[in-house]
Parts: sequence; C-alpha cells; structure tokens
Amino acid sequence: MTPLTAAETYLQDFHQRQVSVTSAAFAHLPANSPAGTWASSYHVLTSLVPAVDTPLTVLDLACGDGYLLGLLAARRQLQLLGVDMSQAELAVARAALPPSVQLLQGRGQALDVPSASIDCLVSHMALMLMDDIEQVMREMRRVLRPAGQFAAIVGRTFLLGEVNDVFMRVFKPIASTELPPLRFGDRRTGSEAGWRELLDGSFADVEFDDIDVPWTPTPGELWAALLDTYDIDRLDDGGRQRLRGAFMDAVAYLQGSDGKIATGWGLRLVCARAA
Repeated sequence: MTPLTAAETYLQDFHQRQVSVTSAAFAHLPANSPAGTWASSYHVLTSLVPAVDTPLTVLDLACGDGYLLGLLAARRQLQLLGVDMSQAELAVARAALPPSVQLLQGRGQALDVPSASIDCLVSHMALMLMDDIEQVMREMRRVLRPAGQFAAIVGRTFLLGEVNDVFMRVFKPIASTELPPLRFGDRRTGSEAGWRELLDGSFADVEFDDIDVPWTPTPGELWAALLDTYDIDRLDDGGRQRLRGAFMDAVAYLQGSDGKIATGWGLRLVCARAA
C-alpha cells in the first residue's frame, strides 16, 4: 500500500478527532443555486442519481460518516458502496447504515472496486483535498461504466459575503508566520477551467453549478464552526486565540440588529459523464 502523504496523514488524524464534522456543518443547512433549492448540499447529489426501475450501483467516494449514503439508502433499486480512508468515519457509517451498504477503507487513488462496475459516482466536499488528483480521475473513470454519471460537490469560496474578505484580512498575517506549510489537493479543483482540464478526454458533458449554503450565525457560532476547519485546527492554541480576537473585532460591524451575520459556504457542483 502506498504510504499516506503528509496531507492525508493530517486529514486522517483530523477525522479521527472530529468524526462527522462535515455532515454536522452541511446536513442541516439549505442549498441554493440558479437551478433550484434543496434541503442540503447532500440532497443536491441525491437528486442527480436517476430514479429508474433497473438496479443502479452508486459509489460515494470519501463517504465519511455515511450521511449521503443514508439518504440514498431510502431509495429502492440502489446498490450502495462507500469508500473512505478514515476508519473512525467508517465506523460511524457502519453503525448508522443498513447492512446492505458496502463500506471499504481506501483512497481515491487506488479504489478496490471492479472496473466498469459503477453507474453513478458521487462525492461531497472531498475531491479538492485529494493528492494526485489525476490518478483519482483515472480511477473514477476506470470504475464507472461507459456513460456512467459523476457528480461532486467541492469548495468554491470559503465564506459567503463580506465576512470572507474580513476573515482573510485577519487570517493571512497570522497564517504567514504561525501556520506550518501543508498543501491540500490540486489547485485545478478550485476553478471550472481546472476541472475541464482534469476531466478532458475521459469524461464528457461537463457541467457546473454554483451552490450557496446560506447561514446567519452569531459571531460565536461562526467562530465555533471555523474551529472545525483544517487550517484553523492546525494553528496552535496561541495562534487560534490571536485569530479569534482579531476576527471578532473585525466582524462586529457586520452584525445585524439581531446580532447575527449573513454569510454561509460557497460550493460548486461538478457533473460529467464517463466518455
């Protein structure tokens, strides 16, 4: 087995300590785009799995605690498979999901899945973190049947609205001196042009949709959520306290009369068909 990269080692440790953090952040917030509104960003992906009478095999790549698989398990005619590199997340998934859902520990770069066996491959907030993304793309195409569907939710922008600029203004000076360097994923996953390059040749009918996940937290609620993000988690206690003080002071003017801040998370939907 190929040794984990430094980023993968960190991510595995993080999700051992912070199990279910992704579903806690996104499962209960609505998702909006020009194409419609959904109960959550997970529901965006479930809406793209075709409702047909014939059995379909669906792979959730980086399935985490199995929240997306749980939504899909309510539908008949789906054979479900989840892959994740975190044993802690998979243990939570196993306890929550029906026995019929197959769960495997593994990495996107080397899927223990037969070739041309998957009808739909979905992924929520993970592909932009993966190393050697070109190999991940090759593995995705290998396991998908011809004309099989691919749909992923990935990051687009960190926070929505003016608060994102405020956060970056106070975060960057602290990160430049106190955050140990660690690169997550491939920069191409941050743009539509980059995704087209990655999917070119093996996938067709590439489409995108900007997904907004609006949220109006108090400053304290927002800071609690930020503590569960990778870069802030990687700061030492002193760095986090300095960032908290600077951020709370900087966002005070954005509070409405109810004490809350209009913000949220900016996501991107990427869809394609195996060529």
